[in-house]
Amino acid sequence: MKYRGLVITIIAFLTFNNALFAQNNSYSLSNTKMNQLLRSINELYVDTVDFDKLVETGVINMLKELDPHSTYISKKDVQQANEPLQGAFDGIGVTFQLIKDTINIMEVLVGGPSEKVGLMAGDKIVKVDTAIATGKHLNNKWVQDHLRGPKHSKVTVFVKRGRNPELLEFTITRGKIPINSINVYFMVDKETGYIRLERFAQTSEEEFLTALTKLKAQGMKNLIFDLRGNGGGYLEQAFKISNQFLDADQMIVYTNNYRNEKQEFKSTGDGNFKKGKLIVLVDENSASASEIVSGAVQDWDRGLIMGRRTFGKGLVQRPLNLVDKSQVRLTTHHYYTPTGRCIQKPYDDGLDKYYEDLSNRYEHGEYLTADSIKFPDSLKYFTPNHRVVYGGGGIMPDIFIPYDTTKYSSLYNELMRKGVFGGFTIDYMGEYRDEYLKKYPTIEDFKKDFDISKKLYDQLMDRAKQEGVKDTLPLGLSFRLISFVKNKTAEIDSIYAKPDDFNKLEQLEKMMTQFVVDSYNESVKLRNEDKAPEYIKEYLKFELARNLYSYGEAYQVFLINDDTFQQALSLIQDDATFKKFKVKR
Repeated sequence: MKYRGLVITIIAFLTFNNALFAQNNSYSLSNTKMNQLLRSINELYVDTVDFDKLVETGVINMLKELDPHSTYISKKDVQQANEPLQGAFDGIGVTFQLIKDTINIMEVLVGGPSEKVGLMAGDKIVKVDTAIATGKHLNNKWVQDHLRGPKHSKVTVFVKRGRNPELLEFTITRGKIPINSINVYFMVDKETGYIRLERFAQTSEEEFLTALTKLKAQGMKNLIFDLRGNGGGYLEQAFKISNQFLDADQMIVYTNNYRNEKQEFKSTGDGNFKKGKLIVLVDENSASASEIVSGAVQDWDRGLIMGRRTFGKGLVQRPLNLVDKSQVRLTTHHYYTPTGRCIQKPYDDGLDKYYEDLSNRYEHGEYLTADSIKFPDSLKYFTPNHRVVYGGGGIMPDIFIPYDTTKYSSLYNELMRKGVFGGFTIDYMGEYRDEYLKKYPTIEDFKKDFDISKKLYDQLMDRAKQEGVKDTLPLGLSFRLISFVKNKTAEIDSIYAKPDDFNKLEQLEKMMTQFVVDSYNESVKLRNEDKAPEYIKEYLKFELARNLYSYGEAYQVFLINDDTFQQALSLIQDDATFKKFKVKR
């Protein structure tokens, strides 16, 4: 018996090494095969071949066979793909929107090159150097190509401002423009702070600490940390931010693969928010690094997770730079939360099924009720305080908040699609901006005292009519009919098997009548006539605030009617809830 453990270890070692040998042998043969094929195409193929295109197509399709998150980025797209994570680019420092083939400045970044020369939100750029900047040739790439450029280089823009018939000329010296991953943080009340993290970028920890320090200086004791819609980013930043919440030597996340190349990331104990009530907000679009943070907070009973089940991405990618300066982001590890949960959702049924998961969740009612989500006991794990948590596809929140379907309407969707909000706001504020700033000098004044009047709403809707927006029922019969036929194929086939059976034909007539009635009722629901004006006013108020103040300040307008945020604010003031869930306060 004393040799049993040694024998098991030797068997495991031999099994592992045999697996490695089998893979290496397979790789060697496949590598030779691929080189042989490329060489044969080069030497024997009947026509000339674009090998760059051929190999690129092969690489893309090979990666599709691996997993959903191993991806190829071509040489020309590498810089643009990495910019949001690297945190900076060289440019003039504005955010813009293309409305009616014109570059409309939505925000001038504080401290950036454009602010220094006097550009303002609402300005329309009509000429860049000698190039006309209006017309059908305009797209986002054109704008980026002409406004971005090397640091210290100059660009001259000609701007139309308000009703002034004369174009204003500005020569701007380009500079380094930060892409912040935290644009919104503020004190909600005397003790509660709010931070929203958009992505886990190179500078996220630094930005988070800056926000945390400023909020604590204002008296923050509790924190609402918003990771909704955050699709992830750098793994390193995820455990650095998690470290701010945890005591020393607590596992944050560990990664592993079939080679048993395990890596562990533990807290150092020098975090800046180890005490105080913490709520992390998540939804179905919170993925990867967001799930690492929320998983660590949940597994160590450090705070409450609120919202809806997260995406379920538990795969780690490593960027590999190829010889032609293209890049592959290759999945190298699974990651696991402190309790041992691998929360990667299954992808055995192919990429299409994998990416249909979120729409399937919606159809199954998961966005509306937590009861629709069933976890087998095999996926059950326990926290130190004996709370049950689950693996197998995302982080399930402690407190479920349903998706607010009342805020959707086909009319609102059409206003967004045609850019009516942005165009109307820029023109309106071109005339009244100074008056508004005098009346509402701060975002607090604006939130407290400003409401969308009936007159202003009617002006927006008049503009919508001019833009061709119609408040009609979006029946979408062709799309619905395809779905109807797909679901009723068996019944329809049985009817046509006996075309002379009048009872069957009557049955078909009833089915089609019911189909038309259901389609109409669903369209009425999508129109959402009663609630649509309320949400349209809310978004218009945000656009007006964004024109007057910064994006971060304007975002506070959204949170006024954000049910998840408002429930989090209510709960964070309630010690009993934290006690009930056995989480740290």
